[in-house]
Amino acid sequence: MNPEEKKRIGGVRLYAVNYIMLTVTCVFYAILIFATVQVARKYDLLIFATENYIACERDAFLVNDGSDYLTEQVRLFAVTGEEQRVADYFEEVHVTRRRDIALEELGGYVAGEKTREYLQSALDYSNQLMEREIYAMRLVAEAMAYDLQSFPEEVQQTELTSEDCALSRDGKLEQAREMVFGEGYQREKSLIMGSISYFLDSIVEETKAAQASSREDLERIMVFQRVLLSGMLVLNGIMFALIVVLVVRPLRAYVREIQSEQKIDAIGAWELRYLANSYNDVSDVSAANRELLRYRAEHDPLTGIINRGGFEQLRRILKGQTRPLALLLVDVDEFKEVNDGFGHEMGDRVLKYVAEILRDSFRAEDYAARIGGDEFAVIVTDITPAFRHVISGKIENINRMLGEPKDGLPAASVSVGIAFSASGFSEDLFGRADGALYEVKKKGRCGYHFDGEEA
Repeated sequence: MNPEEKKRIGGVRLYAVNYIMLTVTCVFYAILIFATVQVARKYDLLIFATENYIACERDAFLVNDGSDYLTEQVRLFAVTGEEQRVADYFEEVHVTRRRDIALEELGGYVAGEKTREYLQSALDYSNQLMEREIYAMRLVAEAMAYDLQSFPEEVQQTELTSEDCALSRDGKLEQAREMVFGEGYQREKSLIMGSISYFLDSIVEETKAAQASSREDLERIMVFQRVLLSGMLVLNGIMFALIVVLVVRPLRAYVREIQSEQKIDAIGAWELRYLANSYNDVSDVSAANRELLRYRAEHDPLTGIINRGGFEQLRRILKGQTRPLALLLVDVDEFKEVNDGFGHEMGDRVLKYVAEILRDSFRAEDYAARIGGDEFAVIVTDITPAFRHVISGKIENINRMLGEPKDGLPAASVSVGIAFSASGFSEDLFGRADGALYEVKKKGRCGYHFDGEEA
């Protein structure tokens, strides 16, 4: 709705009718808003403390989960000697990093110095445990006579003690298993979770203190709010009586008309008249969009883009519009040779690839369609001949991609004829684009030609 149409809307403005009442109540509203802000702030503090604790519990679980996963992998390697277990272990260490990420996140929740010490202890114990696990891997690798070059750098750089080097194959395996199954290993794991448990206990105490403080403040502010609301109730009753004719009755009429899917009759206050006119405008646009979406839903089952029927319906829709557009008629060059040489299944894959490139090369508001066996069309909206370089660049890129195919597809190319229309889908647009396509084929295919240019 433009400014001139706004000026022509009749009706009394609500702010004029209620000016005096709003002046009286503005002080109440200001105080109420201030109280509401305070409630929101205290509530946010309460929620923040609770969410911090929940996040801490979640991260503590991730620490335990990640630690258990590493334990599982190093133990399986110690028992089975499968090198994949080492790869899985270091993928968790370097890529997934559940334990490290959770510990880092827990650091963001630390408040007190004592709590910080618990978390630091957990980090130190975690690092010590990893050193023990990697040392056990080196023992197993030595015992199994694996090529250490295939192992991660951490394993390669770990040096065995002279006593462990002197052990037999079975001795090294036994030593490695003792390191990851024995009481010492379980003790170190318990130290990690014990430190995190102490950390969570500290967080619980901080959370309880924050919750108690916020709850007291909330109760005090809410008592004050109830007093304000009681005073405002009287004023709002008076205001309601004044606006019932200008607002309530028109709204009821609007609801009935919306439920019956009719346009709204603009009645009541100026604001409601403006709303009614805006709704009517949006309703018109929405109806047009639904109609257009229905047409666009008709897609080619092979390529997933619009089929010939949908293309023809688009022609009829765009014929009545005034927007400039361009039509591209696209032929896959020598497509019969693809079918004969590689089979129809490969031919279908080529067609799907061409459709995918056409769809991805243009905007969401443009329309790509398959209008024949190896014939495609693209309707580019809101474009004039001044931007033909944009279209030519896209076509060159499309042929470059088709010339360097992926997934075992044979190389292909397309010929494209382009015609512009200054106002919708004109009667001669398809014929001009088809003539331009003919010029491309005369010149040997794999290219493009704009209608009106010299051949």
